Amino acid sequence: MKRKAFLSSMLPLSLSVTGITKLKAASDAMKEPAFQQVPPYLRNEDIIGITCPGGFITLEDVQPAVNKLKEWGYQVKPGNTVGKRDFGFGGTDEERAADLQQMLDDPTISAILCARGGYGSVRIIDKLDFSKFLLKPKWIIGFSDITVLHSHLNRQFGVASIHSKMCNSFPADWANAEPVQIESIESIRDCLAGKQMFYKAVPNPKNKNGIAEGVLVGGNLKTIESLSGSSSDIITDNKILFVEDTGEYLYSIDRMFWNLKRTGKLSKLKGLIIGGFKARKDDPGEEFGKTLEEIVLEKVKEYQYPVCFDFPVGHQKYNMALKCGVIHALEVSDAVVSLKEVV
Repeated sequence: MKRKAFLSSMLPLSLSVTGITKLKAASDAMKEPAFQQVPPYLRNEDIIGITCPGGFITLEDVQPAVNKLKEWGYQVKPGNTVGKRDFGFGGTDEERAADLQQMLDDPTISAILCARGGYGSVRIIDKLDFSKFLLKPKWIIGFSDITVLHSHLNRQFGVASIHSKMCNSFPADWANAEPVQIESIESIRDCLAGKQMFYKAVPNPKNKNGIAEGVLVGGNLKTIESLSGSSSDIITDNKILFVEDTGEYLYSIDRMFWNLKRTGKLSKLKGLIIGGFKARKDDPGEEFGKTLEEIVLEKVKEYQYPVCFDFPVGHQKYNMALKCGVIHALEVSDAVVSLKEVV
């Protein structure tokens, strides 16, 4: 056989092998870790790093959080991105990635508190190397844009993290802070100390009653939608999913819940928790015509798991710390709504 003809005959086989390799890689990427890993809880004098993987924040605005963390007995190590600014970001992509990478690698740091959300974590997530982090996992803390990190840690490594308020939510004057704001911030301390978390919410007449147990995952709904199909996309099968969002039109919220349904994230849940949703007012003449409850219940009407609304998590003062990647028990009834960490 002539060389040219031989090479031509081998080309389909080569493409086939390449295609199979790519399909296998894609299939492997869709798998999740076989077990969940909970980082060590903090002790007195442990170090908490503060960094800005998303939006910028000033040193002055971080100081109330620094003061409170020290009051709790921890040491604090602000990163190089605190006080740095590149347009709306806390430094350039390279600076933010390098700052977070240094904290991931530093064995003396026991937890990483993200200074604020905004936008930017998805721009650096693929620049990060978690190999040293996995040798000594630590708590990563934050919400909103930090959902990228929570989802990536859960999907790729099965490492638990804390969905909670960040530095920009710590009040400068605690004497004038609202009780729910103080309670929310103190819940971060409880999580870090290893306390078994237990929350109650006021029952909503639109809730779907039931009892469930499973690993808790979730975060900002828009961010979860944006991660669909990526290596950071969470798997929700047999888990309790919580979602929250702010500043979105009702039609946009409806579209995001359709995304959850059409990507299979709602079909095999153990339970669904709806946190705060501050919907943007419809434009005149463009009213959507459905409430948040109607939007959600339409997507889950054929499923039997419990669903609760108005849970204290999200872009609001009442934003309790939740341990993502940890097993919880959810109870929804006419009398009570509770979420309890299972230990």
